[in-house]
Amino acid sequence: MEVPEDTVLFHEGTPCQGFPLVLDGEVKVTRHADDGRSLELYRVVPGEICLVSSACLFRGSPMSARGIASRPTRVLLAEPPLFQRWLQTPAFRSLVLGLFADRMADLTALIDAVAFQRLDQRLAAALLGHGPDIATTHQALAEDLGTAREIVSRLLRRFEREGWIACSRERIRILDAQALRAASTAPA
Repeated sequence: MEVPEDTVLFHEGTPCQGFPLVLDGEVKVTRHADDGRSLELYRVVPGEICLVSSACLFRGSPMSARGIASRPTRVLLAEPPLFQRWLQTPAFRSLVLGLFADRMADLTALIDAVAFQRLDQRLAAALLGHGPDIATTHQALAEDLGTAREIVSRLLRRFEREGWIACSRERIRILDAQALRAASTAPA
């Protein structure tokens, strides 16, 4: 199936419809709190698997996160019985378990960042990861970092006062990457 950007492919608490194979595009997988905040867990691109869908299919439990197409995306959805048949083949099972291990390492790094890094460090690192000219909103950055937009806006204003970035409508330009790098690794 082909879906436009911002299409919700699955919701928390719903049954798993199958094993999504991203052929083109990208799926952002997020968790949401009752207060409206969200945290991006990971993104699925061609050649990767959705850990949440796999776990749901392995356990027969509901989805534990939401999946949204972050740009126009083509997805092949293998129904649960087909996924179970594929798992019987050693090559597919090995592929899924290897990708599962990779995704778990990514999630462990995310937990470490959220638990042990200050938000200003995480924001500086996120900006550096997006490149020198970033088309995004304060809200999107807040969602990626699992915090409130107001906090991100306050930190961005501070970074701008320091001369590290320049902000305009839905755009952030990095002016001093070296200072951002230092901020992203500064001791707590």
